[in-house]
Amino acid sequence: MSELLQQETTQKTPEGMIAVENPATGTTIEFVENMSAARIDELVARARAAQPAWQALGFQGRRRLMLALRHWLVQNRSRVVDVVVAENGKTREDALLAELFYVADSMGFWAKNASKYLADEKVRTHSPLVLGRKVKVTYRPLGVVGVVAPWNYPLTLGFGDALPALMAGNSVIIKPSEITPLATQLMAEGAEEVGFPAGVFQVATGDGATGSALVDRADMIMFTGSTKTGRKIGARCGERLIPCSLELGGKDPMIVLDDADLERAANVAVEWGMRNSGQICMSVERVYVEAPVYDEFVQKVEAKVRALRQGTPEGFGSVDVGAITFPPQIDTIAAHVDDAVAKGARVLVGGKRGAGPGRFYEPTVLVDVDHTMDCMTEETFGPTLPIMKVADEDEGIRLANDAQYGLGSSVFSKDLARGERVARRINAGVGWVNDAIMSYMAQEAPFGGAGESGVGARHGSAGIRKYTQTHTLMVSRFVLRREPTMFPNTKLGAKVFDRLMVVMWGRKPRQR
Repeated sequence: MSELLQQETTQKTPEGMIAVENPATGTTIEFVENMSAARIDELVARARAAQPAWQALGFQGRRRLMLALRHWLVQNRSRVVDVVVAENGKTREDALLAELFYVADSMGFWAKNASKYLADEKVRTHSPLVLGRKVKVTYRPLGVVGVVAPWNYPLTLGFGDALPALMAGNSVIIKPSEITPLATQLMAEGAEEVGFPAGVFQVATGDGATGSALVDRADMIMFTGSTKTGRKIGARCGERLIPCSLELGGKDPMIVLDDADLERAANVAVEWGMRNSGQICMSVERVYVEAPVYDEFVQKVEAKVRALRQGTPEGFGSVDVGAITFPPQIDTIAAHVDDAVAKGARVLVGGKRGAGPGRFYEPTVLVDVDHTMDCMTEETFGPTLPIMKVADEDEGIRLANDAQYGLGSSVFSKDLARGERVARRINAGVGWVNDAIMSYMAQEAPFGGAGESGVGARHGSAGIRKYTQTHTLMVSRFVLRREPTMFPNTKLGAKVFDRLMVVMWGRKPRQR
C-alpha cells in the first residue's frame, strides 16, 4: 500500500480503478482495482484450492496464525488507525476503540472458542428403534465464504465477520465497500506477513458488480448493509441454494421512563446517537421520553450536543464527531431534517451541513417530532437525535414498534424489573436496559435483528456455526444381523408393531 497519508493526489482516476477519498478533506488518497467477474473467478479458484489444507491445519494450527495476526495488529495499530481515519473520516478514538480494539478482542475470542463451538456433539436419542447405535453431529466448513462488507466499520463489520469463518476452516474473500477498502487490504497484508497460506484470505476490491460476482460464486455470503441490497443478495442466494446471513438496516428506539437516571440516559443518547457521526446500524435513531421528565431530558441532551466538537480528525482528543463517509448519505440526512422541519419539528442544535471541503453534517437535535416524519420512521444514518414526548410507557412501546426494522432498542429506568419488562415488549433482536450497543462486546451472546433488520446473527455458537454444514453420523455397534423391521414383510411383524404403537402412545391424554 502506498504512503497514502503522506501524499494525497488530484490525479485522474485510471481506467479500471476506483478512487478512494478522504471524506473529511475531499481529496483522493489512493486508487484500487475495480475487479471484474473474471478477476473474481481467479480469486475464488485460488480460495477453493487453498481451503482443504487450511481445514486440515486444524483448530490449533489456525489458532496459532490468528493470534500471530492479532500481535501484528497491535504492533501496527497506529498505521491501521491512520488508514481507517483517512478513508472513513471518523475520529481516531472511534477507529481505535470500535474497530481495532473490537477486532483484537474478537481474534482472541474465536481463536479460543471455535473448537468448543464446533466440537462433535453426542446425541442421546429417545427412539427404541436406534438402540445400539451411536449418533453424533459434526460441523464442517462450507468452503469459500464471501463477506460483503459496509463502509461505516470496515474492520469490525468486514474483517470481523471473516474471523469465525476462517477459524471454522473456510477460506474467505472480503468485498469491502469501494468507499473504504484500504483497511481491509492492510489486514490482508498482515495475514500474509504472519504466514497465512496464500489464497486463504483475500480482498476483492470493486463496486457493486464486483460484489454481485462474488455472490454468484462463493459457497456462503455474509452481508452487512442496506435492506434494499440485502433483499437482492438473499434472493440470489436462494436461487443458488446457498446459505446467507444478512445484517441490514436499523431504526433503533430509546425509551426514557419517568424514573430514569436522566444524566445517564442523556449521556448514552448522545454517545450512541453521535458516535461515528451516527453511522452505526444500531445507533440511537429516535428517542421517546415520558412527559414528566421530557423537558429535563431535552435540556441535558441539548447542552451535551452543543458541546460536541466536529471537524477533520487529527490527533487523539482533537474532535468528537467526524465526517459523513458515503457521499449520498449526507443528502439523506439533510432530507430527513428538512422534512421534519417542514412538518413542524424544531431544531434545537445543528440542522445544516458543515462548511468546508469535506462532508460534514452538524450534530442535530430535533423536538416536536412525530411519526409522519421520515426522521422517526426511516433510517437516517447520521448525527441526528429526534426526541418525542409520550404520555406513558405503553405509548412509547407502541411507537418503538411502529417501524419495519428491529435491530436494537434501549430502555432507561431505575427500576430494573420495569426496564426489562418494557424491553421484552419491543420488537428487536437485541435489547438494552440503561445502556446501548455495549452487548456487542459480549461475543458469547448472539447479535442479530428482527423484521427488516436481517436474518442470522453474529457472535456465540450461531455466529460460527452459520459458516458450517452440519453432518450427522450414526455408527451402528450392537445390532442384529437381521432386524425385525427388515424384509420380508410379515403379518406377524406388522401385528407386533401395531400393538407396540398402542402400548407406547395409545393412552388417552389426561385433562388438565
